Amino acid sequence: MIKNVLGTMLEPCCDELDTGYFRNGKCETCDNDVGMHTVCAEMSDSFLEFSKKSGNDLSTPVEAYDFPGLKAGDRWCICLPRWIEALEEGVAPKILLRSTDSSVLEHVPLEVLEKYAIRDD
Repeated sequence: MIKNVLGTMLEPCCDELDTGYFRNGKCETCDNDVGMHTVCAEMSDSFLEFSKKSGNDLSTPVEAYDFPGLKAGDRWCICLPRWIEALEEGVAPKILLRSTDSSVLEHVPLEVLEKYAIRDD
């Protein structure tokens, strides 16, 4: 069983979009996932702008990859290092704890994650 940061079974981040390293809607990972797509984040305008300026435009559709582009309110599995960068810059998006992979706890304490938790957990 793949666990989330709360110690329970990892739940899907998004049912509408094919997110995650495996494109199965879950923020699970493996050794090949060098980007660590493990944080289930709810997009905000400030995070999308930050990500675009940092070299990863998540808001523009890319037809070749069947990627619709994200908008504020969408949930997506983002890379842990990008979330940490956003945290340091004061634009970290809210996260869904039950859909964030337990491996994140190796890099960020639960107490910090809880400050950014979406309250429907």
